[in-house]
Amino acid sequence: MNPSWRDALIVALGGGTGAVLRWLASSAARNFHLSPVTAIFAVNISGCFLFGFLHGFTQARGHSWRLALLTGLLGGYTTFSTFSWDSYQLLSSGRPAAALANAAGSSLAGIAAIWLGLLAAPRSL
Repeated sequence: MNPSWRDALIVALGGGTGAVLRWLASSAARNFHLSPVTAIFAVNISGCFLFGFLHGFTQARGHSWRLALLTGLLGGYTTFSTFSWDSYQLLSSGRPAAALANAAGSSLAGIAAIWLGLLAAPRSL
C-alpha cells in the first residue's frame, strides 16, 4: 500500500498526541519524585503493554486504526514498544537467537551511535 497524505496526517495526529502523553507522563513522574531512569522505564514498559493491547484491538479495525494508534500514538509516546515488538515477533516465530541479536545489537548500536553523535557534534557555534 502506498502512503498517502491522509495516512501521513493520521500518523502525525497520533504522533503528536503520543508526544504530549509522554510529556505528561514525564511530568507526573517528576511529581512523584521518580528518578529520570525510573520514569523512562515506566514509559517504555507501559508503551509495550499498550502496543500489545492496541495491536490486538486494531487487528479487526483496519489500516487507519493501526496507523493512528501503533505508528502514530505509540511512535510519539515511545519507539521502544516497536523495538520490543520486533524482538517478540522473532522470538515467537521460533528464532530466539535472532531475537536476542536484535535486542542486544540494537541496544549496543544505539549507545554507540549516541556516543559517536556526541563526538561529531560541534562544541560551540
